[in-house]
Amino acid sequence: MGTDGRGNPCKKFHIKPEIRVLGIDDSAILDERVLLVGCVFRGGEWLDGVLSAYVSRDGLEATEVIIGMIKGTKHFGQVRLLMLDGITYAGFNTVDVASLYQKTGLPIIVVMRAYPDFGSIRAALRHLDRADERWDMIRAAGEIKPVTTREPDNPVFIQYIGICIEEAGEVVRMTSTRSNIPEPLRVAHLIAGGIVLGESSGKA
Repeated sequence: MGTDGRGNPCKKFHIKPEIRVLGIDDSAILDERVLLVGCVFRGGEWLDGVLSAYVSRDGLEATEVIIGMIKGTKHFGQVRLLMLDGITYAGFNTVDVASLYQKTGLPIIVVMRAYPDFGSIRAALRHLDRADERWDMIRAAGEIKPVTTREPDNPVFIQYIGICIEEAGEVVRMTSTRSNIPEPLRVAHLIAGGIVLGESSGKA
């Protein structure tokens, strides 16, 4: 038994090629309500389902909304792992990954294209209410590790909760079948953009 990115024990488990993964990303911020889209994938190949919900810009309810998305879907019994595109949605609506893991029982992998600039994040939070609470959630998400997927010189960075780094890296690589980013997150990003903007654009 190893430890996850927060130093807690994590059981090693076999990663099947068709492991069900739920990836969640948000849309562009056009008003105070921001769309979240979740895509259920079997590995990095087959899209099994699409979920959606709304969160408020710079709010503090993202954790509970995502818990509701997960527990309310017919796919809940099949999903084995949750992927997040960072831990802030709709601006700085911050996800408490420890609570999310505890209440869903699903291991979590947070995926980021670049290493976070914590100084800039801390400065931006000063303009929001309950800034210390948001900062504590960001800092408590665990250590950050690079993972190389399809571009040898351009790793992604991950945080991993309830899963060991070896298995987390394996899942990220296995599901990155079309780009440097895992398919559940890439497709969630495309769908969210297409719905809100009329056409998908940019990278996850």
